[in-house]
Parts: sequence; C-alpha cells; structure tokens
Amino acid sequence: MSTIADNIAQVAARIRAAEQAAQRAEHSVRLLAVSKTKPSDAVREAYAAGVHDFGENYLQEALGKQLELADLPLSWHFIGPIQSNKTRAIAENFAWVHSVDRLKIAQRLSEQRPAELPPLNICIQVNVSGEASKSGCTPADLPALVSAISALPRLKLRGLMAIPEPTEDRAAQDAAFATVRDLSKSVQASLNLPLDTLSMGMSHDLESAIAMGATWVRIGTALFGARAPGHQ
Repeated sequence: MSTIADNIAQVAARIRAAEQAAQRAEHSVRLLAVSKTKPSDAVREAYAAGVHDFGENYLQEALGKQLELADLPLSWHFIGPIQSNKTRAIAENFAWVHSVDRLKIAQRLSEQRPAELPPLNICIQVNVSGEASKSGCTPADLPALVSAISALPRLKLRGLMAIPEPTEDRAAQDAAFATVRDLSKSVQASLNLPLDTLSMGMSHDLESAIAMGATWVRIGTALFGARAPGHQ
C-alpha cells in the first residue's frame, strides 16, 4: 500500500513532467495539498515529505488542525465557500484565500486582517462553467470585482481560482482552463494590474491545468486517498 510520501513523489513527478511538456520553467507550478477531512497525522506525513502548503474547506476543522500542528511552519490556504460569519477567523488564521467571489467577503477580510500579519493573499474564484452548484463570480462581473478588491488594504490580490466542470475530455479541460488564463490576461491588461497566480487543476486534470498556465494545483485524492463518504 502506497504511503503519503510515495503519493507526493508521484504527484511531484507528474507536475514536473507537465511543466516540461508545456515548456515551462521547473518549479513554476506549486503543490497545494488539499487536506480537508484528513487528520493532522496525515498533514504531518505530508510535511515530512516536503509539502508546506495545505488547503482546507471547513473552517472549524481547519482551526483544530492548526492548533494540533502549531509546531510546524505550515502555510494554510482557505479554499472553500466563505460565509460572512467566518471571515474574521479566516483573516486571522490563513495566509491565502482562494475562494473570494464577492466584494462583501473581500471587504470583511480586509477589515479583519490583523495589522501585525502580512497582507492576506487573495484569489478571486470564477465560475467558468456556469454551474449553479458552484461558487464563483461570473466572467462578466470579474473586471469590476478585480478593480474593487485590488484597492482594499491588508489584502494582496494575486490572481484567479477556478473549478471547471469535471470531464475526462482533455480538449474540454484545456478549453476551460484556457478561459481562466485568458480572463486573467484580459483584466491585467485592462486594469494595468499585475497578477501572478492561477489556482486551477486537481488530481484528475492537473496536466491540462499546467499546460494552460496554472501556478497552483490543488491536489487531495492523489495524495491522501479518497475522502470519507458524505464529504464533498
């Protein structure tokens, strides 16, 4: 049975191969280990194997793990939908938020980010596939949201995040990720704003995401195994 360290090595090899295939610089794509629903011991194993960035969807679960793992220099990323009553704890306890999809949430994160911490790294989630079940702003609303969020203090707008509709069709994967890349280029050009992050690609489609410009791939299943029944 493969260990988490074995899985990390396999995923790292996939990332490097995808970088080479896309003629991208080595280590231009970073691994975000999606540790939601996984115990602290699994995070420790992943850290021991060289992973430092961990993504969580569920706030209370994440805060508990942060306490249990406070002895490790981990970087925590919030990647799930955000309710207004959760923004303070997110602003106080995370280095990155990948899932901002409306101005109200960004404003609250800005107001509640402690002054002694570095600015909170922000990605705007875009619903590129138009799925009713998915969070994310529409592509049409993106320029105004980018403009407003980029002006907020205590935040550093880094780029875009997307979770396209799952498909095994590589051409469809490429098209969805290319849409995110092109949206990023468009808003950068129109607003004269540098963005350096595309958070896209998961265990089943990371090669396509990297080919289309991903800088973070969010990997859970391929590292930690399938999630427990009842968890999305």
